[in-house]
Amino acid sequence: MVTVAGPDLDVQRGVREPAAWLRRRGALVAVALLASACGGEATDSDRTTLIELWSSGTPAFGVFVPSEREMGARGPDGERLPPLYTSAGGERLARNPLIDYVFLNLEGSYDPAAITAIAEGLDSADAAGDKTLLVRIPPISADGAEAARARVAEALAAGADGVVLPHVRSPDEARMAVGFFADAGADVWSPSNPDGTVLAMLMIEDPGALAAVEEIADITGYSVLACGIGSLTRALGDREAGEAGNQEVLRHANRVGLPDMITANADDVAQRIEEGFLGLLMDGPEADAHIEVGRAAAGRSRLP
Repeated sequence: MVTVAGPDLDVQRGVREPAAWLRRRGALVAVALLASACGGEATDSDRTTLIELWSSGTPAFGVFVPSEREMGARGPDGERLPPLYTSAGGERLARNPLIDYVFLNLEGSYDPAAITAIAEGLDSADAAGDKTLLVRIPPISADGAEAARARVAEALAAGADGVVLPHVRSPDEARMAVGFFADAGADVWSPSNPDGTVLAMLMIEDPGALAAVEEIADITGYSVLACGIGSLTRALGDREAGEAGNQEVLRHANRVGLPDMITANADDVAQRIEEGFLGLLMDGPEADAHIEVGRAAAGRSRLP
């Protein structure tokens, strides 16, 4: 288990209180200790790297899986070609010791073969530690509930360690999404099931869902609550409003003991860790450099 040296204590208002990051860590450690006391804790081989880290309140670092197709590539009839993901790309990610998880974004172009390819690549013999594979599928609103239900089951069967449901629009949709994992027979890790082995992530990205975030957060049976800050900002038409919504989602995630994930870079990753985000997601050719800054801020500079 990775240990963490936390940031300085929060001294706002003249009171020395633990910063959000430390409060968050304490809450999750308490959950883990309770689970241990009750017996039946999952073995290390069952737990993904993300679950291991988050069970101790440790910030984790990941990257979007990059497409191997040239940006803007088009087919023989001028059609725009979808992203391309291969097992070789997964192998390259597997060899990177800086990352804890990879985020395969299939929201706009769902492709179960891509899940299989990346999962196979991550399982390569020369992997630098286990990498958790999260797969974002299209939202329920895209093709309907039955399509989303089938995709959750299909993604898990293809090798995903967790599935991300974007644009959850209401508490009813959130309950429906949680039900997809139950229908797939997934043992979901959550505050109510700390021995679970599968990650279920819900994303708040629309004003209606933000208005109902307290009720959505109180639903049991899922693992991660996050704000799609880019989509929410565009929907609200204001960057400050988008950030306020992002912080509201974080507040409720903290309240119910759920990790929150956010995209970050070298300029803001230390701040995001201090605020209490436990999943830091990087993108682009400078991702490793951004992660190194974040790992230092989280006290994880030494590699496994």
